[in-house]
Amino acid sequence: MIVRKLRIQRAWSQEQLAEFSGLSVRTIQRIERGKTAGLESLKSLAAVFEVNIQDLQQETVMDQDTVLSNEEIQAIEHVKDIKDFYSHLINYGLVLGVLFIINLLTSPDYIWAWWVAMGWGIGVISHGLSVFEVTNFFGAEWEKKQIEKRLNKKL
Repeated sequence: MIVRKLRIQRAWSQEQLAEFSGLSVRTIQRIERGKTAGLESLKSLAAVFEVNIQDLQQETVMDQDTVLSNEEIQAIEHVKDIKDFYSHLINYGLVLGVLFIINLLTSPDYIWAWWVAMGWGIGVISHGLSVFEVTNFFGAEWEKKQIEKRLNKKL
């Protein structure tokens, strides 16, 4: 988690950190999820962040400033969800643009691409409503009820 905190403090993406450190993005992701990093990876990260290797290894003995709070973690997850939505929306627009062009070139008398636009559009709208918390059918309250329901069955 300290790697993630240091990366976020510098406003770097995982891709940027991978480029600066010479590590793969996948390695950065694993380390940020709490997997054990190799000595060479730690050396690279320590050099990039200009900290001691010991600082990166002492995840459990960190002071309050280097630990992510629940609010920070939730904010990071929310920003990731928003990014995923915008990526979904861009893919929707690009793919539909290509489909409409193909449709108009191959069979301009019947516009079948509208069916794809409507079907996928429902998914995009649902995704947006969920991310921006307009409707929250499967939000924290639902999760809490489901967990309690499952735990009571096991007891």
